[in-house]
Amino acid sequence: MLNHRYLCRAAILLAALSLPTVQGLSAEAHPAAAPTGMALVPAGVYRALFRAATESKEVPVRAFYLDKLPVTTGEYLEFVRANPRWRRSQVKRLFAEPSYLKNWESDLEPGTNAPLSTPATYVSWFAAKAFAQWKGKRLPTLAEWEHAASASSTRPDGENDPAFRQEVLRWYTTLGAAPGAVGAGQPNFWGIGDMHGLIWEWVLDFNTALVTGDSRADSGGLERGLFCGAGAQNARDAADYPAFMRLGFRSSLAAGYCIHNLGFRCAKDL
Repeated sequence: MLNHRYLCRAAILLAALSLPTVQGLSAEAHPAAAPTGMALVPAGVYRALFRAATESKEVPVRAFYLDKLPVTTGEYLEFVRANPRWRRSQVKRLFAEPSYLKNWESDLEPGTNAPLSTPATYVSWFAAKAFAQWKGKRLPTLAEWEHAASASSTRPDGENDPAFRQEVLRWYTTLGAAPGAVGAGQPNFWGIGDMHGLIWEWVLDFNTALVTGDSRADSGGLERGLFCGAGAQNARDAADYPAFMRLGFRSSLAAGYCIHNLGFRCAKDL
């Protein structure tokens, strides 16, 4: 028959072994406060505009943190000061085309054409990714960005908010001018601003928009039915014009491109 002392020791050991699991569940259910300048985006589902015939159109998205605003010119200036290899005169052409930071006056002087409060643009995917890593963050995935951007100012499911859909449509029909200061608009349901209408934004997997294979150059993996009338016919929502625009824009990019209204924001795991 087991003695009392043995049973007590066994109970203590069992509790100790179980504690990390309990703490892990608690942290998942009650995540810590979001890092400064970031907002928590709860878990959800990204409903892709297109997916391959063998893939689901619903992509699960785990909870994550996302910058409340796009990275500004002022923040990017701090990055190039601390990382000389990403200055305009020193960046390697492998990682950014000649238009990299072309609106800046010099390496460390953005000047009047790039006010510090405006989004950092003319920045390549490589540069955006390096900035995010420098900050201890990462670029959001396409599914994460779309999930966060689907919220209106009053509800998480903005696709069911007619006023929001109309406003987003208006933004995308006028997008193209030099961007103004960040944070001027109303944040969405998650407290995240400027997801639409200010700039386009890099995502980590931007080059997977029309590809089902491992390589963008793999013509065998390209979904030929995603173009023109056939594409609209097979789309999740043929009336979602902004989603078509985002898909088309991302599909036209290469990682070294630097464009006047293309910037980024960062994400972080819980």
